[in-house]
Amino acid sequence: MNKDTRLSDVLHVLLHLGHAKEPITSEVLARSMGTNPAVFRRTMAGLRAAGYVSAEKGHGGGWLLARPLQEISLLDVYIALGRPTLFAFGNRERDPACQVQERVNAVLADSMAQAEALFVQRFAEVSLAELAPKALSKAAKPC
Repeated sequence: MNKDTRLSDVLHVLLHLGHAKEPITSEVLARSMGTNPAVFRRTMAGLRAAGYVSAEKGHGGGWLLARPLQEISLLDVYIALGRPTLFAFGNRERDPACQVQERVNAVLADSMAQAEALFVQRFAEVSLAELAPKALSKAAKPC
C-alpha cells in the first residue's frame, strides 16, 4: 500500500518558503515533492484558499508564504489538505445482523475517534515555526 506523503511534502515546502526571500516557482517546488508542477499546484490549492500561501504568475512569479510560520499550525495544514486519511483500515460490513461484527465495529470506531481527537489536539499545538531550522544556508534550495 502506498503511503500518502502530501502532508510531509507540503510541510517541507512551507518550511522552505518560510526562508525564501523571493518567490519560488512551481517547477522548483514540484521537484522537491517528486511530482510535476500541475499536481503541485492542485496540492497547494487548499493552502492558497486558506490564505497560507500566495502565488504570482509570470516572469519573477512563484510561491510565497502569506503568513509567518508561527501563525500556521500543523492542524491548519492538515485541514487545508482536506484532512487526509489517518489510518488505512476500516470496518467489516459483510453481515449487519452479526453481533460480533457490530461490537468490533463499535469498539474500532470509538478507538479511532479517540485517536483522531488526540492527533488533532497535538497538531493544533505545533506551529510550523517550531519545525523550521533556525537558519538555512544562503545556497539552500528546496530539496
